[in-house]
Amino acid sequence: MSFDVSDIKKDFPLLACEENNDSLIYLDSAATSQKPQKVIDVVSSYYEEINANVHRGAYRLAEKATTAMEDAREKISDFIKSERSEEIIFTKNATESMNLVAKSWGAANLSEGDVVLLSSLEHHANIVPWHQLAESQGIEVRWIPLTESGLLDLTDLDRLLEGVKLVAVSGASNVLGTVPPVRTLADAAHAVGALCLVDASQYVPHRPTDVEELGCDFLAFTGHKMCGPTGIGVLWGRSELLEQMPPFLGGGEMILDVTQEGFTANTIPWKFEAGTPPISEIVGLGAAVDYLESVGMENVLEHERTLTTYALHTLADRFGDELIIHGPHDVSVRGGVLSMAYQDIHPHDVSQVLDEHGVCVRAGHHCAKPLMKLLGVGSTVRASLYLYNDESDVDALADALEATGKFFSR
Repeated sequence: MSFDVSDIKKDFPLLACEENNDSLIYLDSAATSQKPQKVIDVVSSYYEEINANVHRGAYRLAEKATTAMEDAREKISDFIKSERSEEIIFTKNATESMNLVAKSWGAANLSEGDVVLLSSLEHHANIVPWHQLAESQGIEVRWIPLTESGLLDLTDLDRLLEGVKLVAVSGASNVLGTVPPVRTLADAAHAVGALCLVDASQYVPHRPTDVEELGCDFLAFTGHKMCGPTGIGVLWGRSELLEQMPPFLGGGEMILDVTQEGFTANTIPWKFEAGTPPISEIVGLGAAVDYLESVGMENVLEHERTLTTYALHTLADRFGDELIIHGPHDVSVRGGVLSMAYQDIHPHDVSQVLDEHGVCVRAGHHCAKPLMKLLGVGSTVRASLYLYNDESDVDALADALEATGKFFSR
């Protein structure tokens, strides 16, 4: 498939809808992406043609469902360049994936005085589980600071790594768009005997991903931000780590044997997939991977960099100092997430007026309250770009922002 945004837009049925009699301009893909017709069709076909429970049935329909699910696991493994498909653990979202690491690996390997090092960019999903371990096991949660431009400040990294057992870092910020140097952090973690977890929710959907090149030990991401269904997430982990970790949930497929005296856990990945999995969602995520690979992730990355550059320049030219865009402006170290403050208008008011013009953006703290505090704001307006957005969408955003300014200046 050649990368033509006008053709790509046609693949997403919801983008043809109108909002308040205006063309729908969807700029909230950091919250959830739209779904191409091919993914919708695959999920529908699953229920129409092969709906059955997996792994347990000896009849042909159950075997078809099992094959479809495990084929999707292989696709996802290939998509992130995992060496073994058994390293792909299905969860319901990236939040559950990171909780799995904290509750399984963390609870078994961290004790009082151990340190988990986070970046100041983190989503609550990569903060709260570590605070819970701090309360239950006495670990210390430590923070990598930010520079004024929104990059990680690594000048004091050696000191920050003292006593650290895990570095947990966002692959790309859902607020500032910042793309931290994950390989540098992973190598530094390994040099002191620590592991590295990456929250890749805003990374995997937007650029080629190779877990070996990243150098991390765990990678979490979610299907609904990468053209897939909601309710399906992924944890990738190095097999030697997953094999040593205790199960996260008990029951169903995660056992090899159960007696009145105890149980024997299954092998990976099923050890971590208790109960009936979200089968149709897994199959749908496999279809989303097929779609993204047909577009080409290098193409997605290049398109988003070009469009982000256009957005940064257009908004700066149109609004000057009236509009603040938080985070770095160098597109080589940021993604297409634009968190903004417009005049002195509250972000929720901006979002509501933009909606009147058919422009969908997010307003709030974006599940990153510690970062909001560092920025000195309670919330921002966030527009986020994806493969189906183009310059006309950015222009529509700018026009709607201008209308918002006029509305509040009455």
